[in-house]
Amino acid sequence: MENLLSVRDLSSGYAARSLGGFGRRIEKQVLYDINLEMGPGEIFGLVGESGCGKTTLGRCILGLLDYRGDVYIDGLRQGRGADRREMAKRVQAVFQDPAASLNPAWRVGWILEEPLRINNMGSGPERRKRVDEVLELVGLDPSYKGRRAHELSVGQKQRICIGCALMLGPKLIIADEAVSSLDVSVGAQVLNLFRELRQNLALGMLFISHNLNQVYYLCDRIAVMREGRIIEQGRAEDVYLNPRQPYTRALLAAAP
Repeated sequence: MENLLSVRDLSSGYAARSLGGFGRRIEKQVLYDINLEMGPGEIFGLVGESGCGKTTLGRCILGLLDYRGDVYIDGLRQGRGADRREMAKRVQAVFQDPAASLNPAWRVGWILEEPLRINNMGSGPERRKRVDEVLELVGLDPSYKGRRAHELSVGQKQRICIGCALMLGPKLIIADEAVSSLDVSVGAQVLNLFRELRQNLALGMLFISHNLNQVYYLCDRIAVMREGRIIEQGRAEDVYLNPRQPYTRALLAAAP
């Protein structure tokens, strides 16, 4: 079976200057030779402390940052020369702050329909029907189409963001700290929503978090990152219950 996601020897960094910005231009390395693979319909957890490179890796996979190496999503190579519209139908993202992802001037129905308009998909009635279907998928009813972002709770905003990610029917979602801004009960509801979407849509997900408890609850496999490297990966039960690395044990000890 072909992998849904293959990351091969991926490294990335950013340009900086030494001596407080007055020195010579140097490259600060962030990611070092990352390799991972995901199967179709799998939820893969990426966990580590803040600053270890999790979000940078997610943005490289999405094609938002430059990198060295190869990323394949459902057989299509990400990067230069890739068809951006075709790639958008394969992979979408859900970010940490839902308020920053929603235009406050637009109503929910317009926001959800926008990806279909941009990609010239369907007629007006077909697009509106798709909006209703997606709202139902994320646990909201069609009455939300007429609301604006400020009229929604944080949990409802994140459900709308998940709906936006689903509009084009992608096979892979990059969820970057998607529940960290939510309170415990609402975050648990969103985790369960991810489970339902995987079951109903055969949706694959790269779930990025610093919380090992959430990752263990949701994911099939886990990779642990430290200082830009993957230091341990395996089945969720093996990594959570029998960690090999002292750093993984320290993360577990720090989790509430």
